[in-house]
Amino acid sequence: MTIRTAFDGPRICFLGDSFVQGLGDPEFRGWVGRVLQAAAPGATAFNLGVRRDTSAQVRRRWQAEVEARTVPGADNRLVVSVGANDATEEDGAPRVPPLGTLDNLAALLGGARALGLGTLVVGPPPVVCDGAAHLDRLRGLVPQLAATCAAFEVPFVDVTETLAADPVWVSEAGAADGAHPGAGGYGRLAELVLAGGFREWIGTDLTLSALQGEC
Repeated sequence: MTIRTAFDGPRICFLGDSFVQGLGDPEFRGWVGRVLQAAAPGATAFNLGVRRDTSAQVRRRWQAEVEARTVPGADNRLVVSVGANDATEEDGAPRVPPLGTLDNLAALLGGARALGLGTLVVGPPPVVCDGAAHLDRLRGLVPQLAATCAAFEVPFVDVTETLAADPVWVSEAGAADGAHPGAGGYGRLAELVLAGGFREWIGTDLTLSALQGEC
């Protein structure tokens, strides 16, 4: 017997930190769930966001977790969002220096390309409770993240500045733990991801056969 399913779209792994996880959303959808609902309801999605993970920690775990969720011949995708935890301070220094973040991202993108994964990167959201110093570090980091993505011909969605100035994001995070917004803030982040190219990216056939020009 063949089981028919509506979930015949791409298989998408969302990799990153607690913002990817959607921590703090009382609806338990986060930006990932909202983006999928709006633009990829037929996808099989895997949320691999882990709270407090830096790009270095994501780099160590990503391949085993993603490979376990891919299927040969399928439209396997990867969405990555790292950097927010890298730029937080511990013992007077960022948890991961900027060059380390860039190296980790490049390793992720190179590995994803080797596995034939269509990849998209979402920039790091601001951590409101860490104030202007954290935002300034992200301001220096984001253009370099975008340049790294461009070198790998991977789309990059910049969300940092817009969220830092967004009253819903700031007020919800401030009313909670200082970092994670509620439903409204995650809704705003989802809107930025959708407007930043996710719809076009998910609508492009990135299967290996299509990329190689096969029928």
